[in-house]
Amino acid sequence: MLAVSERAAFDDEGWWFEVKWDGYRAIVGSERGTVRARSRRGLDLIGPFPELAGLDIPDGVVIDGELTAFDGEGRPSFSLLQRRTGFGGAGTGAPVAVSLVAFDVLFRGEDLTSRPYEERRRVLDGLGLGPPIIVPEPTPTHGRGLFEAVKGQGMEGVVGKRLGSAYQPGRRSSDWRKISIRRRLRAVIGGYLAGEGGRSQTFGSVLAGLYEPAGLRWVGAVGSGFDESALRAVHAALSQLERPSSPFINEVKAAGRPTWVEPGIVINVEYREWTPDDRLRAPVYRGVEQADPETVTWAAEGPG
Repeated sequence: MLAVSERAAFDDEGWWFEVKWDGYRAIVGSERGTVRARSRRGLDLIGPFPELAGLDIPDGVVIDGELTAFDGEGRPSFSLLQRRTGFGGAGTGAPVAVSLVAFDVLFRGEDLTSRPYEERRRVLDGLGLGPPIIVPEPTPTHGRGLFEAVKGQGMEGVVGKRLGSAYQPGRRSSDWRKISIRRRLRAVIGGYLAGEGGRSQTFGSVLAGLYEPAGLRWVGAVGSGFDESALRAVHAALSQLERPSSPFINEVKAAGRPTWVEPGIVINVEYREWTPDDRLRAPVYRGVEQADPETVTWAAEGPG
């Protein structure tokens, strides 16, 4: 079951709220002493995370949760999790401990998906699951307060779940609503990557950077957030700024054929977090800003 996006946190006595965990969604169950774990896309998770096979889950129980790695301050870190899989060039096989954050139970000797959300939570709490399985307490009614708390911790967001609602496998339902925490910065375009399909006449993504004393530092490729008119307008402007060499002082590690441009356009970018290698995670274009590019600095806009 998937959540729909909600623009702002809210309070409602008919809802309970949970932290939105940053990791790999997992359906995990035990049958006749064998634990099985599948990703949202149906991939086997025991291979990359063999310790899941040893989870102490009662026989005949299937739970829904998020496979999560925690940093030194106890916050979920998707970048740490990637070190276990090698996804995103984050390394392979690093000794990173993972936990399963359980937030729903779908089966306990019988199908529970038609039962109300709060009843399923009571069943989940009664299973007595222990580390490395974590069963956090939901927050009744006060979604805004929980949102501000997780925002202050630099976490991903919250999910609201309607009391009385059933679990709808494979569906995105308004009975679950996610409110994500996003951050913003200004960045300078120093190039773009060729587009494909409907973007073959414009671009796939722009290469964004921030100025530091040595020059323009590449921080990521921004491809989301452009509507058709923005694609055409930005591409037309960039076409007038093309240059033969990269304006970035560091290597651009982005897949695709780059076209370099003079760094003259400043854009607003919304993003989720900074990765350990100082790249923007999940960046989204939010418009052009009229500003002197040299004022868009690592000191002012970087992770601090």
